[in-house]
Amino acid sequence: MKSQNNYIFLLFLTCIGIFFVHLDVLPVNIMEARNFITAREMIVDGNWIFTSINGLPRYEKPPLPTWMTAISMLSFGVKSLFALRLPAALMGTLVVFMTYFFCMKLTSQKVFAFIAALVSATSFYIIMSGRDGQWDIFTHAFMLVSIYFLFLVFTNQSNAYRNALLAGIFFGCSFLSKGPVSLYVLFLPFLLAYGFTFRFQKMQTLWRPLTVFTLVAIISSIWWNVYVYLFDYHAVSEITTKETGRWLNYNTRPIYYYWSFVVQSGLWTIPAFVALLYPYLKNKVLNKKAYTFTLLWTVISVLLLSIIPEKKARYLMPVLIPMAMNTAFYVEYLFRSFKTMTFKKETFIVYFQFGLIALIGCAFPIAAYFYFGETIHHFLIWYLLTSIFLLAIGISIALFLRKKEIATVFYLTIAFIFSVLSFGLPLAKGVTHNPDYKSIVNAKPYLEKNNAKLYEFEAFTPELIWEYGEPIEVLFDGENYKIPKENGFYILTNSTEENKFKKVFADFHIQKIDSFDMNPVGLESRSHKDRLHRNMYWVERL
Repeated sequence: MKSQNNYIFLLFLTCIGIFFVHLDVLPVNIMEARNFITAREMIVDGNWIFTSINGLPRYEKPPLPTWMTAISMLSFGVKSLFALRLPAALMGTLVVFMTYFFCMKLTSQKVFAFIAALVSATSFYIIMSGRDGQWDIFTHAFMLVSIYFLFLVFTNQSNAYRNALLAGIFFGCSFLSKGPVSLYVLFLPFLLAYGFTFRFQKMQTLWRPLTVFTLVAIISSIWWNVYVYLFDYHAVSEITTKETGRWLNYNTRPIYYYWSFVVQSGLWTIPAFVALLYPYLKNKVLNKKAYTFTLLWTVISVLLLSIIPEKKARYLMPVLIPMAMNTAFYVEYLFRSFKTMTFKKETFIVYFQFGLIALIGCAFPIAAYFYFGETIHHFLIWYLLTSIFLLAIGISIALFLRKKEIATVFYLTIAFIFSVLSFGLPLAKGVTHNPDYKSIVNAKPYLEKNNAKLYEFEAFTPELIWEYGEPIEVLFDGENYKIPKENGFYILTNSTEENKFKKVFADFHIQKIDSFDMNPVGLESRSHKDRLHRNMYWVERL
């Protein structure tokens, strides 16, 4: 029991450093801006059920994560980036702890469960999702909890009805976070992998609790969708048609697009790949049946994702959950056997994996110094702290790797990632610099001076609306341009809209007043986006 408590405490400290420290360093991205605007309009306009963005219906995304973000806003402040991203960090932590508890039930091996939880906590896309105010981490975290309780039902644990009820509630929470996404890419692969591996034994005694699960899952999943459909049918129909088309025609990729999915685990790419080599590892793992189950869960998740035409790298995030468990089987095998390994191909992979991390840690102080150059004095303390920790960890990894103390090397790797996020993240400010940065908020004095209204010409940009602090009406409705009734007003356009804008308002007096550039990088950077730049015009009837 004491070691169990120690593992939980260490996981808690790991999650603090990985998910909660420096949450406010990175600028708000487009996905976050959409979600934060919706949360703000919940508070300001009271749109807690009929969610909106820039004053328009936003029913594409269910409301649970937005509710949680809005509550965090009310608790810590609407402008606090820490508050805005706090719910996502909590969900990242939930993924880590549920990975631990699930693996404990799966294998009854504390060390294995601890390894799996640490791998999940330090996998690249889980880190990114847990530090980012987007909703993927919510739907998959809640679904993992549902899977945990359903697993207890399947394995005939006590309190079957309670576990079935909780599984159904958290299933509904997942659905209320991002619809059926996690049902498809996490829950369904779990069922298929479990059925193939463990055969759903004694189902005749479980049909009642499973019925409870099904009914609770359905009711808790669909009530919001049914409610908004009944009371805002036209908006729901229009949005549903649009979203269906996006899944089939937007951002389509070939079926083999996800073939390199192991890369999304970041530093664990090589161990994750080796762990997928079933013929090599099947007789070396501590629990062959459990290993087969996590392997199938991972592979089926990737296969189901590959069938969908729309593909993005971040959609692989749920795959990293079973893959962390699967990778842990290989790492645990190294814990037991690395000192006695004699086959050079086996040892070379391990030396290469952790030797590369050691090399990065040792090279960081010099590489970062030359990369940042004279600007390094702006964040000198963070540079020094990061350099000291990474250099020390890099040297330690090399020394313990030479002694074949692989458990120590593994934990030092966790410390490496912990240090990068705890001390190195503020260095990101040195990468993002735009000397011409000018916030859209600077438009407000013009409006106040002339008691005029501001419009967007063709489309709004979420980051700009979030920064502006309130909705900006868009003149284009998808077919026609609305002409404001006022004698004088302001209009925002970007460079691609200039000619069209001047044609639409050819009969008006047009005068350019100001420009706003909210790109975090300058014009010389490839990352500079035209959609984050606006020209503001004064438009007046002749």
